[in-house]
Amino acid sequence: MNRAIKKVAIIGSGVMGSRIACHFAGIGVEVLLLDIVPKELTPAETAKGITTDKKSFRNRIVNDALQATLKSKPSAVYTKEVAKNVTTGNIEDNLQLIADCDWVIEAVIERLDIKQQIFTQIEKYRKPGTLITTNTSGIPIHMMSEGRSEDFQQHFCGTHFFNPPRYLRLLEIIPAPKTKPEVIDFLMEYGDRHLGKTTVLCKDTPAFIANRVGVFGFMAVFHAMQQLGMNVDEIDSLTGTILGRPKSATFRTGDVVGLDTLVHVAKALPQNVPNDEAKDIFKMPPFLDKMVENKWLGDKTGQGFYKKVKGEGGKSEILTLNLQTMEYGPKQKTKFPTIEAAKPVDDLAQRLKVLYAGQDKAGEFYRLFHQMLFAYASNRVPEIADELYKIDDALKAGFGWEIGAFESWDVLGVEQVLAQMDAAGINAAAWVNEMLASGAKSFYKTENGKRKYYDLKTKSYQPITGTDSFILLEHLDEKVVWKNSACKLYDIGDGVVALRWSTKMNSIGGEVLEGINKSIAIAEQQYKGLVIANGGANFSAGANVGLIFMFAAEQEYDELDMAVRQFQAATMRMRYSSIPVVMAPHGLTLGGGCEMCLHADAVQAAAESYIGLVELGVGLIPGGGGTKEMVVRASDRNLKEDIELNYLQQLFINIGTAKVATSAHEAFEMAIMQKGRDGISINPDRRIADAKRKVLMLHEQGYTQPVHRTDIKVQGKSGLGPLMAGIHGMWMGKYISDYDKFIAEKLAYVMCGGDLSAPTLVSEQYLLDLEREAFLSLCGQRKTLERLQSILQSGKPLRN
Repeated sequence: MNRAIKKVAIIGSGVMGSRIACHFAGIGVEVLLLDIVPKELTPAETAKGITTDKKSFRNRIVNDALQATLKSKPSAVYTKEVAKNVTTGNIEDNLQLIADCDWVIEAVIERLDIKQQIFTQIEKYRKPGTLITTNTSGIPIHMMSEGRSEDFQQHFCGTHFFNPPRYLRLLEIIPAPKTKPEVIDFLMEYGDRHLGKTTVLCKDTPAFIANRVGVFGFMAVFHAMQQLGMNVDEIDSLTGTILGRPKSATFRTGDVVGLDTLVHVAKALPQNVPNDEAKDIFKMPPFLDKMVENKWLGDKTGQGFYKKVKGEGGKSEILTLNLQTMEYGPKQKTKFPTIEAAKPVDDLAQRLKVLYAGQDKAGEFYRLFHQMLFAYASNRVPEIADELYKIDDALKAGFGWEIGAFESWDVLGVEQVLAQMDAAGINAAAWVNEMLASGAKSFYKTENGKRKYYDLKTKSYQPITGTDSFILLEHLDEKVVWKNSACKLYDIGDGVVALRWSTKMNSIGGEVLEGINKSIAIAEQQYKGLVIANGGANFSAGANVGLIFMFAAEQEYDELDMAVRQFQAATMRMRYSSIPVVMAPHGLTLGGGCEMCLHADAVQAAAESYIGLVELGVGLIPGGGGTKEMVVRASDRNLKEDIELNYLQQLFINIGTAKVATSAHEAFEMAIMQKGRDGISINPDRRIADAKRKVLMLHEQGYTQPVHRTDIKVQGKSGLGPLMAGIHGMWMGKYISDYDKFIAEKLAYVMCGGDLSAPTLVSEQYLLDLEREAFLSLCGQRKTLERLQSILQSGKPLRN
């Protein structure tokens, strides 16, 4: 049957239930969110005369939970407007409303008896054929379906979302004994395409896949730390972004998740899997037991491994727990030669090799941790997953790892590391030796652009299921049609090419601009169109700040002028090519990366794209056509003059405050993306294939090279006056500094087309010249140089 999800019911509005509800609402699905009725009135309700029969009382728990979720940071929703898709209620009064729902998700407390009570009530109202799933993180799925009707059991399974569901992409699908195969197939597809998830089909084993191996990872870190005599600050400096893990690393992540949750899973695993060869690793270290006893559970109780206190002068200070004395003290600075050697290495695979080979205590830690991880992961195949790639997918999507366990082992060399493990008495699964003996030397390989994994059943390499719809440029090296030291241009089939570059933070310099121009020229001669997309965590942090700083500091203004002209020429080449150019951004897409999106024929962005013109933050204005393009978009609104001016002012404020869209959805509100032209890929793995389809659609529609614009309406003095007045008011109120005022006035001058006496029609080149002149004049300012230097020293992308 064709199944459509128009309305979803979430039973339970706790941390997970309310966030799952918001995620469904964010993709446009109508949501019914229910929870229990409060036991008694609060003093505040009594004072207001509210009685227990009032809706405000009976829905208090669910309403409070939803409001808390909508206020949470990072935001649980793409935009605040999606809250209108959520209807709240309570289980006693409103459960009958699930009869109109296509999917019912249970997300109540992790107690089997309570879940079974909820399912009994659900069966009274659920219409036959409706999907019914549980968000349990570890209760056996088969135990929950026992005693239910045949139709219930056929449409029941586990759907384990990870918190926060908007950002952690894993959705584990766990069939029950009688679940229909077509139900599982539907959920795997729906989770991928509509919810943007990495859907992983799991066996009904304790903790499923991600928590089974991921929690072992936590415990292995604790074990290695104790064995090597290391501390909390040292471990978190080794297990964060340097290793391709979230910046919260190990102990900060523990505080965020909650130590009670971590301890609950870690204690349950040895009980539920008594034959686990690593059960000794799951034994609670004394410090964890003590922390739970003290209720030092992390953020939820105000202290865990870290504690925020007010220091001298009322300034906040983060203290770290000493696990030997169980006392808090100032954070300790850490320095390891291995880390210093690895920091300059941008490529994670190459950096991992440096870390693993380190000859100090950090290197010892990396070797011990990885060897324990590799042994444990290999011994879980086929116990928890028949296919090894599922473990990697689960760790990456559920825990935010950039590289999985088996992928890491491949990078470090399977045979070499296995020999080290044997020498250390750390035993991998027997099938790894069998794989090597068969002549297969890695867990993954790429053939004809398709990534394959070593399959234990067939003892051969097989394609990874479900990836046919993805285009992964990093696996298409045999399809490269042109390259330079920074860029590669790939033939992605059907007459479309795709450009990708790899630089530090995917910043944009001369070689990237060369790549853009060359790619367009090649596409115009031989192809139907061009996609521009990057790999890594982010699309681009913007223009090469180091190059700008060098030219400005050495007062090489002719070189700087040439560099800005080249950037403007490249973005205009994108706008005025004879083939469609579609951008496929993801993650941070800042400054110059945003300017490229503004000049493409279309943008197909990942939902988690954070796009914005941030140049004001370093004392500059957008100089690659970004300022000009926002003026064009204000002009194209074709509104009455007073409304038109208000719109220009809003765009001016966006640039002036270096505002960054918190999602691709918000980028539409900021006029960075445009309705009817641009699109969103909820699953970032699909964005390049979606962008390719957009290129082909534009080609089939008879794409014609646009005509250069000479009809852009600028406001001149009539717009400049109100903007200058607003800037002066901000300065008088001490909201901006003298220098911020100076930059804002430069921006206002450009966005109004100069001090023309009346609104006038001008060309794009006229605005580009104004933009470039303002950019160059700001580069010569001492404060701009100081800001540029600060960004370079931080090594971080600029954000508002």
